[in-house]
Amino acid sequence: MPTSDAVLVVNSGSSSIKFGVFDASHADPTLLCKAQIDEHQGASRLVFTDPAGRASFALEQVEPDTPPDRLFAAVLARIEQHLGEQLRAVGHRVVHGGREFPRPVEVNRTVLAALDALSPLAPLHQPRCLTPIRAISAIRPELTQVACFDTSFHHGLAPPVNRLAIPRHLERAGIRRYGFHGLSFEYIAGRLADISPELSSKRTVAAHLGNGASLCAMRNGRSIDTTMGLTPLDGLVMGTRCGTIDPGVLLYLQQQNGMSVDDLEQLLYHQSGLLGVSGISSDMRVLLASQEPAAKEAVDLFTFRIAQQVAAMAGTLGGLECLVFTGGIGEHASEIREQVCERLRWLGVQLDPSANAAAQLHLASKDTSVAVLVIATNEEATIARHCAALISGT
Repeated sequence: MPTSDAVLVVNSGSSSIKFGVFDASHADPTLLCKAQIDEHQGASRLVFTDPAGRASFALEQVEPDTPPDRLFAAVLARIEQHLGEQLRAVGHRVVHGGREFPRPVEVNRTVLAALDALSPLAPLHQPRCLTPIRAISAIRPELTQVACFDTSFHHGLAPPVNRLAIPRHLERAGIRRYGFHGLSFEYIAGRLADISPELSSKRTVAAHLGNGASLCAMRNGRSIDTTMGLTPLDGLVMGTRCGTIDPGVLLYLQQQNGMSVDDLEQLLYHQSGLLGVSGISSDMRVLLASQEPAAKEAVDLFTFRIAQQVAAMAGTLGGLECLVFTGGIGEHASEIREQVCERLRWLGVQLDPSANAAAQLHLASKDTSVAVLVIATNEEATIARHCAALISGT
């Protein structure tokens, strides 16, 4: 389908790169095709599929470690060959926007330098998000690129929610709670409004569960609280990240074990979480299939922390009326949803087992006061929508 308003969306996560091509000629862009490189699977063939899942075209011999310039040159060329025309823009998920970027922005050298300066706040993610921008700038400098931020949805968080108990001068320097997964939570907020305005107004906790994981307390389409803070390291147990940890542990490891800052970064971002506890894998699919006690212990800690922090989010909201599961684990792992909800029975959460097994939209049993839903997130659609608005000037 040739179109002069096609935008490519690049979503670089901590363990995958997702691509989506959208017709952005309308305020609500239409998906044309999509693809994904999953580093857990070591894909060697990148297949673009249409919205119905049928193969549209492919790139041969694409590995996760393919040099960025080669990868994106091939992706752009193959997409434009398929479309019959050049792309209008490329939209990117960028994890950290700091205080300077409360909304999507067209990327130039100044913006790119400012985003690069935020890399220490998201060392696992920010460089991965900026690498495609640099690669595309080098091979196609005339092509408009738009950065969309995971922090934007939480930009309205105010004290005391966004405050850390540290000296004021550090807060004034920008050390505060920002929150992440905002593109996902923004999409979920929109879907709740589409499903039912009444549902959108409920005191809701959305659980984005994947290799990275966080919760967002929301109401009327706004973020009220979230589990991640200054960095994407805080909050829930994740694939290789520890989540919330006693800062005294870090002091102890420095003082008694002689660990450097680089050692701690490697430990907390790459060696902890599900991988660290299980000693087997960071992939929830592998852990759920394993009979090893350590795998079950990792899953148990994962669901315990989720339930614990759902309760904390309910405290901020003044109650819990709706719980939404999303993200790769939240959407596909019925066992995880079951374990989390069982831990939250005291808050009125109760699943319908058959609805949960079938991953239906509504999962709650008929006699419960808390709505429970599973909604497939679509960060790429959110990015495409922002790109459409920016390039049309609306």
